[in-house]
Amino acid sequence: MGTPRKATPVGQAELHVDGRVLNLPVVEGTEQERAIDIGRLRDQTGLVTLDYGYKNTGACQSEITYLDGEKGILRYRGYPVEELAEKSRFVEVAYLMVHGHLPRAGEQQQFSELLTRHSMIHEDMTQFFKNYPERAHPMAILSAMVVSLSSFYPELSQDHVSEELAHIDITATRLLSKLRTIAAFSYKKSIGEPYVYPRHDLKYCANFLNMMFSSPVRPYVVNPVVEKALNTLLILHADHEQNCSTSTVRLVGSAKVNLYAAVAAGICALWGPLHGGANQEVIEMLEDIQRQGGDTRKVIERAKDKRDSFRLYGFGHRVYKNYDPRARIIKQTCVDVLRELKVNDPLLDIAMELEERVQNDDYFKERKLYPNVDFYSGIIYRAIGIPVDMFTVIFALGRLPGWIAQWKESQEDADFKIQRPRQIYTGPTLRHYVPIDQRG
Repeated sequence: MGTPRKATPVGQAELHVDGRVLNLPVVEGTEQERAIDIGRLRDQTGLVTLDYGYKNTGACQSEITYLDGEKGILRYRGYPVEELAEKSRFVEVAYLMVHGHLPRAGEQQQFSELLTRHSMIHEDMTQFFKNYPERAHPMAILSAMVVSLSSFYPELSQDHVSEELAHIDITATRLLSKLRTIAAFSYKKSIGEPYVYPRHDLKYCANFLNMMFSSPVRPYVVNPVVEKALNTLLILHADHEQNCSTSTVRLVGSAKVNLYAAVAAGICALWGPLHGGANQEVIEMLEDIQRQGGDTRKVIERAKDKRDSFRLYGFGHRVYKNYDPRARIIKQTCVDVLRELKVNDPLLDIAMELEERVQNDDYFKERKLYPNVDFYSGIIYRAIGIPVDMFTVIFALGRLPGWIAQWKESQEDADFKIQRPRQIYTGPTLRHYVPIDQRG
């Protein structure tokens, strides 16, 4: 792909401060998003900007994902996520994210062959699993194992980042394929079953399902509807602009660490309940509603009561002020999977009733709170047989192509710099050391 294209200068903005007028460039992206370039602000004025949570700050220019939260638009490399979820497969989307175009037949075949070739993990790494505590969280295992890959493949270290970029197909497929194996092995470790090794005759998602659920006494037969659902879920999680974990990958990567270290940091960021752990919070909330009788009207009232500590998970999003396009797809996928597997999950009934009440309540409509991607995904995972503590692991598996693409793009950017935000200091002013026997 090379260096990402830059936004176009379209004008200037005036900043009036301390009797001075500073002209700041205004730039525009390909989807008419505009930004004020403050790159020289501190040099010219001594000032910095203060923006908690970076709600108004663009940290980079990127060609990977376009998101319009007001209109409910999400596109990967220009392709609507709805089209990709319907017509594509996760491996094809992974190639798209990394390379910027959909693969041709030969490119697809080569990429798939590399995924198969690199699906095994070094046998010595299996010893690591045996030494984790029985109740170790799969995300802790996943992040540790990913950063450990740099020990087994030292040729892809921070001293050779340029080689990683030159051989990005090998780097990407090695990580995509081995992360899938590590994820499945971590699940097997948690339930005390023997590991199931990847098979060359199964596609990416089918292979993962087989490694998760097959056993010596009960071979697993992959259901095409379940395989399609997993493909869809992974596609919908593939990237989401500069979110917490993606920004972490870019931030850590800006120190010129290897891809494994940057992705391990992203996994840790994704683990948080306000990010990738949100679908687990939704399931636990729905289960709690069920235990208390399933009265969704009471839930709505509690959510609106500012004195109540109850939080309604699965609604609203930092960016979307419209219906999350991913949520519509996942809702239908959820219905399809439960129908195929003949699962009657009362949590789906509670979720759909809750969504209807929220959408018809002025309180939520005024605040533009709509179901997000986490609201129905956990119900699908439950139906497939994936336990709650593996939900975020699946999210990480889906988000991996985006992390790789974002890391690659940042390393190739001509304006690459180590990321180092400023702060406004609010601590004590100058004071001097006092010996301990003189302190009051």
